Amino acid sequence: MKKRFLLLALLTTAASGSVFADPAASAQKAGCLACHSMDKKLVGPAFKDVAAKYKGQGDAVAKLTDKVRKGGAGNWGQIPMPPNPAEKISDAELKDVLGWVLKG
Repeated sequence: MKKRFLLLALLTTAASGSVFADPAASAQKAGCLACHSMDKKLVGPAFKDVAAKYKGQGDAVAKLTDKVRKGGAGNWGQIPMPPNPAEKISDAELKDVLGWVLKG
């Protein structure tokens, strides 16, 4: 019985994809932390500043997903952010990272 429960728990975890996800580790793996930090501007804005700018916006994750995927410049200065395709960070990981960022 314990083995069945354990197997079911593992399968559920694998299917959900983010039960044990660590957004900070995903951000590190995707290279986000090369240009961003939680509390101070590096090349790009601090994550706390991003959280403040998008606070209360129900569509913040969708907006930021689009920005991360396409890249661009001009919102936070003239240094461009390169596009970050799904091969670099999956949709599920990106959603987790953005949720983490927006929590500030």
